[in-house]
Amino acid sequence: MTTTRFAPSPTGFLHVGNLRTALFNWVIARKSGGTFILRLDDTDPTRSTVEFADQIKRDMDWLGLMWDRVETQSSRLDRYNEAADELRASGRFYECFETPTELDLKRKKQLNMRKPPVYDRSALTLTDAERDALRAERSGHWRFKLDQERIEWNDGILGDLSIDAASVSDPVLIRGDGQFLYTLASVCDDVDFGITNVVRGSDHVTNTATQIQIIEALVGTVPAFAHHSLLTGPQGEGLSKRLGTLALKDLREQGVEPMALLSHMARLGSSQPLELQQHLADLIDGFDLSSFGSAPTKFDVADLGPLSAKVLHSMGISSVQADLEALEVPGDLAAPFWAMARENIETRADIAALWALCRDGVEPVVDAEDGDFIDQAMKLLPAEPRSDTAWKEWTTAVKAATGRKGKGLFMPLRKALTGMEHGPDMSKLLPLLQNIGGR
Repeated sequence: MTTTRFAPSPTGFLHVGNLRTALFNWVIARKSGGTFILRLDDTDPTRSTVEFADQIKRDMDWLGLMWDRVETQSSRLDRYNEAADELRASGRFYECFETPTELDLKRKKQLNMRKPPVYDRSALTLTDAERDALRAERSGHWRFKLDQERIEWNDGILGDLSIDAASVSDPVLIRGDGQFLYTLASVCDDVDFGITNVVRGSDHVTNTATQIQIIEALVGTVPAFAHHSLLTGPQGEGLSKRLGTLALKDLREQGVEPMALLSHMARLGSSQPLELQQHLADLIDGFDLSSFGSAPTKFDVADLGPLSAKVLHSMGISSVQADLEALEVPGDLAAPFWAMARENIETRADIAALWALCRDGVEPVVDAEDGDFIDQAMKLLPAEPRSDTAWKEWTTAVKAATGRKGKGLFMPLRKALTGMEHGPDMSKLLPLLQNIGGR
C-alpha cells in the first residue's frame, strides 16, 4: 500500500513551490488507492502558529487535495527522544560543543586550505572530563555519525544518484537548546507512518542521502525518493523574493481557479503537454512522474489568468451553483444565465457584475446622433417574457423601421441596453434583461 505525505511547516503561507510537492505526493497516493498524510512540521514553537496551520488546511481544501489524516510533530517529541536514545546506544549519535562562530572559523580555514568544509569530528576525540567541562559552559548539540561510504539510490525523477558521505558533514539532529531539527523528526515520522514514497524539491537531495543512513540506523524501510526541479520566475530568476505574491491564498483571492492551477502544476516541467482538466480524477489518470525533468522549471503567474478563464468557460452549471445561489439568481434563470455568463468572465467575481446587469439594468449610453433612433427602437422592443429569438426579431423590426443596418444598427442598441461597446452575445443576454429603461 502506497503511503505519501506532505509536510509543510506552519510558519508561513503555502506558495506555488509547496503546492508542487503537495500535488505530486497526493496524486501518487490517490493513483494507487493509498494513503495521503498531511504532516505539520511544527517543532519550532516560536514560529509555528495555529493560524498558519489552519490556513494550510484551508488552502488544501480549496484545491481539493484532501488528506486521510493529520499528524503533528509537536505531539511526537517523546518518540523523537526515544529515537535519539536508540542512536546514542548504537554509537551513531555524538555530542558536540562548538559555537556557530567556532564552526564558521573551521569552515573558512578548510576553504583556505582548498578542502571541503566538512565537520572534522573533533568532538569524537574529547575525553569525558573535557565533555563535562564544556557542558558546564554551554549546551551541546547532537550530530549523527555518518558511515563514510557512498550512498546510492534510484531517484524517481533524477535517476541513479550517488553521494559520498565523506563529503558531507555529520548532520546536527538536536540543537543546543534541545529542539529537534527537521531531519530526525522527519525520519522518525517516515519510519513510524510507513511512508513508501517521498517526492520533494531537488534542494533536498543531500538531505536524502543522510536520511537514508538514519532510516537504516533506526531499522526502518527506506522510501522510494523522487526530487522534482525547483521553480524559477519567467526569466529564470529565483522565486524566493516573490513568494509573497505567490501564496495560494493570494492566488485564490485573485480569482485563480483550482483546476487551472492544478492542471498547470501537474504538467509544468514535464514532457507532457498541458491539458486543462475539470476534475481531479482526470488529472490523476494523466499524471506521470517519470515525465518530469531535472532542469529548473520556469513559472509565470501571468499564465494562470487565461487558464482560469478557459476552465470557467467550459464549466458546467453544477460547478457554480453555489455562486449563483449566493447572488440569488432565480432557479428558472440559472441555466440560461450561466450559458451566457460563462463565455464572458475571466474570474468568478465577474459573475456578480453580469447578474447585476440582468437584474438591475444600466444607465443607457446613447450618442447624440442616435437619440431618435433609440427612442424608435425601444417602442419596438418585444415584451417580457422574451424568447431566445427576441434579439433577432427586434433587430429585424428596427432595421425595417429605420433603414439602419450593420454596426450602425447593432452597436447603438448594445450600448443602450448594456452601457458597453463589447460584451455578451445579445441574443443570449436580451431574454435575461429584467429592467430595460424601466420597462
